[in-house]
Amino acid sequence: MRGSWRGFLDVYEPLRPELYRYCRHLTGSPWDAEDLAQEALARAFATLARLIEPPPHPRAWLFRVASNLWVDQLRRRRDTPGAVPESATSPEARAPREAMGTLVTLLSPQERAAVVLKDVFDLTLEEIAEALSTTVGAIKAALHRGRTKLVDTSELKEGLMVAPGKLDAFCEAFNARDIDRLAAMLLDSATIEVVGASTGYGREVARKRVLPGMMFGSRVLADLTLSCGVELRYRHGALPTPPRAEVRLHRGEPLLLSWYAHEDGEAVRAVTRLTFDDSGLVSHLHNYFYTPEVIAEVCQELGVPFRVNGYFSSEACGSSGRCADPNPET
Repeated sequence: MRGSWRGFLDVYEPLRPELYRYCRHLTGSPWDAEDLAQEALARAFATLARLIEPPPHPRAWLFRVASNLWVDQLRRRRDTPGAVPESATSPEARAPREAMGTLVTLLSPQERAAVVLKDVFDLTLEEIAEALSTTVGAIKAALHRGRTKLVDTSELKEGLMVAPGKLDAFCEAFNARDIDRLAAMLLDSATIEVVGASTGYGREVARKRVLPGMMFGSRVLADLTLSCGVELRYRHGALPTPPRAEVRLHRGEPLLLSWYAHEDGEAVRAVTRLTFDDSGLVSHLHNYFYTPEVIAEVCQELGVPFRVNGYFSSEACGSSGRCADPNPET
């Protein structure tokens, strides 16, 4: 299975940055875009096994897989009783350079996808029709409708949310290297995900694996004689100093930034999102370490220095696929 997956990535991983950008325009959120890109790659891998012939245009086909998944998500959301229609939700706060992306979210699914594929990725009408499983005539009509709506739509207002004290407390415990205090802030059934690398459930998984990796994985990252999920090209200059956490607001949402020490200064290498339930405990922890597009986008908008870690590499972990312990963010 690992061999098949690596063969798949040889062809499709170079397309990952464009896939993320496409998903980013569709979903309007870096977090939803990363989820959709991950799901699209998994679906594409499974679908390839059933294809009689490989797709002649891998990029257009990958966009098609992502488009179908995204439309299915919208349809399920629309059909769920009590769900709020997408067009009625409040837009997330965006930097001025994201104004186009904000307005695109007001279009219908086909209009949005057509405009993005044409105006952002410069696909031909035939390639767009292939990606969206429709005709060239339908794409021309969708482009006309979508562009007309964009011209007529007024700018959206931005909002801001105050960072909760619960996240501040989590940050303080992280910087105190108090794993027990951090674990006590999680639900027993919490979902703990290092996006693109691993998913676990429960407080003990976090205590034994993810939290030590988040706090002390820099030791492995900096020691180039040890194997881990990060390729060597991303590790040069890293120091073993444990990272420090800082709460920052990004588009109205409080995030936890992990600052790593390097020979030329500090830089953010990971972003963590926490979801709290009504009791004030963490129900979901999403750590974005092996997500270069998300890290770059968030840090560029915040104006902070950053380093990317590439995508999770099982080859960098050795033939067993298991990393040294403690693991960087795993």
